[in-house]
Amino acid sequence: MFFFTKDNIGFGLFLSIVASIGYCGSIVFYNAYLPEIAAEEDQDRVSAKGFALGYIGSVILMIACLALIFMTKDSDFGKQFWPEKISFVLVGIWWTGFAQITFSRLPPSKASERRPEHSILTNGFHELKKVWNQLQHHPVLKRYLLSFFFYNMGVQTVMYMATYFAAGEIKMESTQLIITILIIQLVAIGGAYLFSILSKATNNIFSLAVLVICWIGICIGAYFTKTAFEFYFLAFAVGMVMGGIQSISRSTYSKFLPETHDTASYFSFYDVCDKIGTVIGTLSFGYVAEVFGGMRNSVLALMTYFIIGFILLMFVRRKKDNTRAAFEPQIVTAI
Repeated sequence: MFFFTKDNIGFGLFLSIVASIGYCGSIVFYNAYLPEIAAEEDQDRVSAKGFALGYIGSVILMIACLALIFMTKDSDFGKQFWPEKISFVLVGIWWTGFAQITFSRLPPSKASERRPEHSILTNGFHELKKVWNQLQHHPVLKRYLLSFFFYNMGVQTVMYMATYFAAGEIKMESTQLIITILIIQLVAIGGAYLFSILSKATNNIFSLAVLVICWIGICIGAYFTKTAFEFYFLAFAVGMVMGGIQSISRSTYSKFLPETHDTASYFSFYDVCDKIGTVIGTLSFGYVAEVFGGMRNSVLALMTYFIIGFILLMFVRRKKDNTRAAFEPQIVTAI
């Protein structure tokens, strides 16, 4: 991205696609480590700590890059976009450097006892199908995933479209949008820990129900938000529940998993639900805005996903199924 300019848009799009593949692929294995490195009673806390440290790291680097950009914007150095170009390089160095901790400290996952049954391009899809078949034997996990699919659709859409809403409906400037992003990231640190504590005091399903209700309230609040100050307050609320719902959703799924050494395939299915929901959510957000005029109606329409997710969540029992599917040992790592 250091070499990306307005004259090679295709090159920039290609790099963005490759980066998305790398990021989304890595998240599968990152999430799959949770049940491998933490006991069930510790998974809420460890999941929250993982998200909190992620938010802290992103804020530190973001502030450093923004400081470089703003301090040089009036100089010849800044006018030639060198600070932005260097920021891309810093992100690469940051990511590569801290990844060495993961590579050197995390234990290797148990190797699959079977070779992939299909080509490297199609084997992952067959693994997802196997997980789907196994879900039929675990109704609690299946119901939870269905609930997650709907309420997470709303969560991801809000996260992706928040800045567009602020710029289009409230007419916030770039500096105000940056402040909004920082508020969300910083508050999410506390939110992840707060709902981890709530989950320990009650249970995961109760914590998720509280979080989804909060998201419904945020949608209503966004519809009536008119000023930048009001949006800052809304961003504070989003940050508080964003960290909580991401960390608790992951640890809840981990607790509901059947006994298996192949957590990667299960979390691959989890992340596919996440990404499909994101596509549907953002598409419906844009469609409602186009048909009914303005993004306020789109935000209000997002409540539908949260309400459906909440209703489905009420049918999820607190304890996982103990039955193991007959073909479970046949599942191999989805890569």
